[in-house]
Amino acid sequence: MNHAQEILIMIVPLLAAIILHEVSHGWVAEKLGDPTARSMGRITLNPISHIDPVGSILVPGLLLVTGAHFLFGWAKPVPVNFGNLRGGRKSMALVALSGPATNFLLAVLSAIIYHLTFGAGPIHLMAADSVIVNLVLMVFNLLPVLPLDGGRIAVGLLPESLAIPLQRTERWGMLIVLLLIVSHVWTRVLGPVIYLLLRILGMRI
Repeated sequence: MNHAQEILIMIVPLLAAIILHEVSHGWVAEKLGDPTARSMGRITLNPISHIDPVGSILVPGLLLVTGAHFLFGWAKPVPVNFGNLRGGRKSMALVALSGPATNFLLAVLSAIIYHLTFGAGPIHLMAADSVIVNLVLMVFNLLPVLPLDGGRIAVGLLPESLAIPLQRTERWGMLIVLLLIVSHVWTRVLGPVIYLLLRILGMRI
């Protein structure tokens, strides 16, 4: 297998994971009363509509160039007007949960394909990468930090006395996320969770 094929096998699951993650947010928001994503053309599988220059190109590209053993990235967030949602904060939590839930379903489906395709063919390898990418995105996004999905789920489910102070931390959210990454919370906390999920899915990667 040449280098171009290896990149393709890694890129396809990543794009599918991040695009379907965002599309699910827009689709659930629409079902709950907010048409914003639909009106802006974001409920689509067209990658061009979701590409973020940094998260979809620069970060995955650097990981590939540096020979990293995993890929990570993100798409442009799907716009959601939470004020349009029926059901208030609980609906916001459902919209936020839809992204990680989609990644979990994709991981399960990919694990099934992995087990059904014996050997080291392209589909088998792509399924293996898809399991890892989707579990990484799911677990990372469930961190209870705004603007990640886990933060929005927490704001939607916590009593107002706790939800309002948490919501105020969003202005520092990305800084907090970067500090968590730099402090190796990824390997110390999220790594074992992902490894456990891989074992549950029967993956020996």
